Amino acid sequence: MGIMIKKTEDMDFIGDNDLLRKILIELQWDTNSGNKDIDLDIAAFCLGKGGKVHKDSDFVFYNNLKHPSGAVEHLGDNLLGDGKGEQIIVDLAYVPSDICNITFAAAIYRAGVKNQKFGQGISCYIRIVNANNNQELLKYDLSEKFSDETAVVIGELYKYIRTWKFGEINKGVKGGLAVLCEEFGVNYTQSND
Repeated sequence: MGIMIKKTEDMDFIGDNDLLRKILIELQWDTNSGNKDIDLDIAAFCLGKGGKVHKDSDFVFYNNLKHPSGAVEHLGDNLLGDGKGEQIIVDLAYVPSDICNITFAAAIYRAGVKNQKFGQGISCYIRIVNANNNQELLKYDLSEKFSDETAVVIGELYKYIRTWKFGEINKGVKGGLAVLCEEFGVNYTQSND
C-alpha cells in the first residue's frame, strides 16, 4: 500500500533511491448514477523558475501527448475513468534543466457546455506509482474537497537541491483548463471548457 500524505507533507522521490526515476501519475474517477457522462482529463504543466511554461509544448495533455524532451508523456485520453483512468508518466532523468516544476491538474472536459462541476458526485483520486516496478508510492482522494470548481491543480513534482519531491496542492478553479493555461502562460483556446 502507498503512503497517504497530508497537504503539509511532501514526498521525496529520488534522494537515497537513485533507481526511482520513472513516476506514473494516475487520475481515476467514478461518478454517481446521475453523472455518467463526466469526463475528467489529466494534464501536466512543465514550468520554469518563474512558474510559467517556456513554450506551449511544455503543456502536456490529451492534444499534446508528449513533451519535446520525451520526459513527460500523457498515455491517452480515457472518457469514462474506468480501468486505469488517465495517466502521465515522467522520466526524471530526461527532464530539461530549465524545468524546475511539473504541475499536474485535473479538469472536467466540456464543463461549461455540460454545466458540470466537481461537486456533482464525482469520486476521484490520484495515485503516484514507481513506473519501474508498479509500486504505489502514494494515493489520495480528491472527492468532497471541491464544489463549484471545474479544474483542480492536484500536485507538483519539484526540484529541491539534487532531488525531486512531490507535494499535494488541491487548488480548485472555475473555468477549466483555460484558466490554468492562462495562469501558467500557455496559449490555449478551447471553447469546450
